[in-house]
Amino acid sequence: MPRMTPETHVIDFRAAETLLEARDARGAIRLLDSVIAAHPESTAARLLRARAFFAAAQLRAAELEFQTVLEREPTNAYAHFALGRTYERAARPAEALRHFRIAAALDPRPDHVAAARFEDRDHQG
Repeated sequence: MPRMTPETHVIDFRAAETLLEARDARGAIRLLDSVIAAHPESTAARLLRARAFFAAAQLRAAELEFQTVLEREPTNAYAHFALGRTYERAARPAEALRHFRIAAALDPRPDHVAAARFEDRDHQG
């Protein structure tokens, strides 16, 4: 097996991005596993692996990875939004809504605000 270097990790990270874009989530996960093993502090690699887990419908793994990202970067709006989508897909709507609202507060992009459903607060008793 060839010796892994920081350069090969960068190549693997970029290849994993390409694989995920091509809808090969499992291939992306395989590449990112070695990158994260060598660089466990890499939030970017963890976020990409979380996205790949989500795309592969590995929701528990995605949840754990998004939570790890948020422990390191609690103001990462995208990670909150994606964790919300993960909870939504796992039929955990209250947890999803909490993260959608945090994402919208941090970054009021239209998709974050729509998912946060702030207008529903007025109709809740």
